Parts: sequence; C-alpha cells; structure tokens
Amino acid sequence: MSATPPLHVIRTPQQLAPLLRALRKQAGLTQADVAGQLGVTRQAVSELEGRPESATFERLMKLCAVLGVEIALQPRIPPAAPSPTQDW
Repeated sequence: MSATPPLHVIRTPQQLAPLLRALRKQAGLTQADVAGQLGVTRQAVSELEGRPESATFERLMKLCAVLGVEIALQPRIPPAAPSPTQDW
C-alpha cells in the first residue's frame, strides 16, 4: 500500500511559487528540462516559478502535466481569524 501524497492548499501566488520549484526539483528536473518539454526558454520557466500569477492557466496546466501533478478545487473553509496575507 502506497502513502497518500501530501495535499497542498494554495491561496496566494506567494505560496504557489516555492511549491512549483520544489515539485520540479522533486521530479529531478532542471528549469532547462521543463523548458524543453513546454517549448519555452529556461528564462520563461524561471519567470513562471518566480511569478506564477503572470502565467496563463493553460501554461500552469501544462507545467502540472510535466511535473506529474494535478489541480483539484474544493470549497474554501473560512479561517478562524483574518489572514495577514492578501488572497488572490
């Protein structure tokens, strides 16, 4: 029986950026590897990892496919206290 992969709840671009980078590294891929699979430059992958809010949804979906992950939507559970960071 395999372990359930961790669930990552993302509410801000600042949370998504390091997760994308970590998932790429976990997959054993360089930015150049990902760029080749996406048909973009390494600099474009760097920009996508640094500022995911600037990417199109289509580009993010393609990146998820390369990284072997998917996006799942769920109802938002309101926090007990207001968040100190701004949501999207």
